[in-house]
Amino acid sequence: MLHEKAGYLSLPFPFPAVVKRFLAVCLAATLLVAGPARGQLGPLPRVELSLGMRQIHAELADNVPARMQGLMYRTSLAPNSGMLFVYERPAMECMWMKNTLIALSVAFFDEAGRLINIEQMQPQTEDSHCAERQASYALEMEQGWFARNGIGAGAVLLGLDRLKRRH
Repeated sequence: MLHEKAGYLSLPFPFPAVVKRFLAVCLAATLLVAGPARGQLGPLPRVELSLGMRQIHAELADNVPARMQGLMYRTSLAPNSGMLFVYERPAMECMWMKNTLIALSVAFFDEAGRLINIEQMQPQTEDSHCAERQASYALEMEQGWFARNGIGAGAVLLGLDRLKRRH
């Protein structure tokens, strides 16, 4: 039986100091492996892209941990900035907004960088927003960015040839 006294948890038997030290080391190792707060990754590589007449400063999410994190927990995006998701192979990709605090638009692109479709996404929802056909890339920008800049189906995302995949 466990007992709680003055905010401490006590066990009904003696707890040797060596076991306490071992548990402290295990906890420290777990915290080191877990990384920064809220599971956030460190800074991601950046790539300069262009779409229509606009330059885009994009963070690169080209591996599973970076794609899973996406733009979660961000409170803003700089002007003309976003995140480019790079997939290993063309597939029917979908996005959601769990733990994402800002409204976004996502554009899906094929292997050649041609725009397939654009979806509008609301913060902190788990609705699926999917490519209409197999996509190799997805670009998340502040909601409405593509419409404000006259970007529509068939537009070509330039600069993809500069990517170095880090799977």
